[in-house]
Amino acid sequence: MSVINFDESIILIDLEKKTKEDVLREMGENLAKKGLVKESFIDAVIAREVEFATGLPTKGVSVAIPHTDVEHVNTKTISVATLKDPVDFGVMGDPEDTTPVGIVFMLAMDQAHDQLSLLQRLMQIFQNEEILAYLANEKSKTNIKNLLAEKLDFALEGGEQQCLKRNRS
Repeated sequence: MSVINFDESIILIDLEKKTKEDVLREMGENLAKKGLVKESFIDAVIAREVEFATGLPTKGVSVAIPHTDVEHVNTKTISVATLKDPVDFGVMGDPEDTTPVGIVFMLAMDQAHDQLSLLQRLMQIFQNEEILAYLANEKSKTNIKNLLAEKLDFALEGGEQQCLKRNRS
């Protein structure tokens, strides 16, 4: 996977929203303001969430991984939001069921194959209850950025320039 734009400006801490649509709109608008996604991204990601739920009832803190098609993306980006209070998202594969989500990982990939690669890496984080609890409670955007960059093993662009060497141990 090539470089991903990921810096403190697209990490939202203690986001206070009541509905998944409001969470997705706030995160999408933040990305659009920075020119990372097209204006169409916001409605597209909300529409896709209705059709294909992305909530995952992981141990401890449930997560959601909303995303949409590549034509709505300008720059490969991942945005993260920790929610002040959990918000119900439909469960992936069972949209009739919901899970109270505490962390949202919004993916904006400019190539379809990159999305699959990133999802595989994210699944390793989602299986670690301690990392999820840390992310849900951490108040430092820099600490969140650094932990995710290390765990996801990707090169960063944006904010301070940082490239991480692949360490496959």
